[in-house]
Amino acid sequence: MARSPLLHPAAKPLLFAAGLLPFVWLFYAAAADRLGANPAEALIRSTGDWTLRLLCLTLAVTPLRVLANQPALARFRRMLGLFAFFYALLHFLAYAWLDMGFDAAVIARDIPKRPFALVGFLALLLMLPLAATSFNRAIRALGAARWRALHRAIYAIAVLAILHFFWMRAGKHDFAEVAVYAAIVAALLGWRALRLRRLRQAGQPVPAPTGAAAR
Repeated sequence: MARSPLLHPAAKPLLFAAGLLPFVWLFYAAAADRLGANPAEALIRSTGDWTLRLLCLTLAVTPLRVLANQPALARFRRMLGLFAFFYALLHFLAYAWLDMGFDAAVIARDIPKRPFALVGFLALLLMLPLAATSFNRAIRALGAARWRALHRAIYAIAVLAILHFFWMRAGKHDFAEVAVYAAIVAALLGWRALRLRRLRQAGQPVPAPTGAAAR
């Protein structure tokens, strides 16, 4: 049987390069003044969009792995999850710098006042321990059961990210993109719930995540 290209040594470096491309483009566009009339808004929105896209890709790994019978896909979860955190952190830093001037007191007053900012910040806080424990040593230190329980927070993070996006767009009554992301997240979480129910009904053990960043 031919070896899956997903197991090729170059697969992870290629994914890493692809994950960095949006950052490289945004950096270049900012330096070359190609972000449009409102560069601050463009940076904040773009980093938020890439956070959502990478969250969806991270959540899609398990369904794709199972449905396509490609277990090698699991090896990419950690990198996708870490890139989602990377762009979420950039999203927050762009807001803190370009909107708030890195004034901690102003940021602390602003976040609780605006629901979309509050749920977005909560999602980022929930991502911190996942990013910090996305390596093999963390599994050994926490124990597999506690590690898996911690990393189930990815589901809450995805819901909070959708809510953040919804409230952000509510003022403009522009929900088309929100609906697309919400449908994707609902489908991915619904697939997991349905699979778990079927396994329990059949009396089969629920498969544990594999890899250091299984979702």
